[in-house]
Amino acid sequence: MPKLSVVIPVYNEEAVLPTLFARLYPALDALKISYECVFVNDGSRDRSVALLRQQFTCRPGQTRVVLFHANFGQHSAVMAGLAFARGDYVVTLDADLQNPPEEIGKLVGKLEEGYDYVGTIRQQRQDSLWRRTFSRAINQLREWITPVRITDQGCMMRGYARSVVEALNQTREVNTFIPALASLYAMRPVEVPIAHEERYAGQSKYSMYSLIRLNFDLITGFSVVPLQLFSMVGMAVATLSALLVVYLFVRRLIVGPEAEGLFTLFGVVFFLIGVALFGIGLLGEYVGRIYAQVRERPRYIVEAVLQAEGPELRPAVLSDTAAGAPTAAPNIEVPAAADKAVR
Repeated sequence: MPKLSVVIPVYNEEAVLPTLFARLYPALDALKISYECVFVNDGSRDRSVALLRQQFTCRPGQTRVVLFHANFGQHSAVMAGLAFARGDYVVTLDADLQNPPEEIGKLVGKLEEGYDYVGTIRQQRQDSLWRRTFSRAINQLREWITPVRITDQGCMMRGYARSVVEALNQTREVNTFIPALASLYAMRPVEVPIAHEERYAGQSKYSMYSLIRLNFDLITGFSVVPLQLFSMVGMAVATLSALLVVYLFVRRLIVGPEAEGLFTLFGVVFFLIGVALFGIGLLGEYVGRIYAQVRERPRYIVEAVLQAEGPELRPAVLSDTAAGAPTAAPNIEVPAAADKAVR
């Protein structure tokens, strides 16, 4: 069994993968411990799968490749990687090389000291100004609303002990935030600073909408405070509206009918409509989470697994449902003929 598993989700990263391989494996070799790299292809439409097969052929003893039959999202890819990881320590890493593989040693060192969750803080971030500003604002909002305490929630490189990985694998939530869950499950969490680089090639898969969706999942998945706050805002607005109606009624009795305040009344009505629509959207977010959960659709479906044959291998996970145990599938041995694997 390997001491360390490195889980890497891959989605349309053909421009980055050769450089990632060239840096990742030497960095892990330098640690002088047994390891495996678990690549999860999340339905890539470029040559990523071919490059992953080629790398498996070159390093079958340290490489496992999980192939999704469609795009299920980064969260599902990471969860699949955690399910397939066999190491005592697990490190998650993005394929875009923004977090240097050479920094993995820092996380392993902390895990060997007895910490069971190692968060990271990016130093001298190379992201755009709007992403850094948005991230700081969301961090402050999250710390106010939820019990989750993560300094840098947007960094993919994190370390997990086996006990935390097992707890994550037992989690049946469809929509959640893995680092936040891990920080809550951990008995001895710690954070370390790491270097941050510009994306090596290609474009980020996270748009503004994706980032907003991610943070909605984070906030609504760990707290009902937004609903409580909206309830209080609703009571305050309702009280003010009642006072305004009383004021307008008394004014009409004293002054008589008038049309000068018509646009002011329109402004008040539009404000109240905006508050109501925001509340409906917030409520819909929570209802949507319940809807996604009760459908019990598979979180992901594995088409094939490239892995070396060995009795110590854990059964591959064919599909991970929102509720219930994962389904076991036979190991798929792909030695020299890796290119003949199921597409």
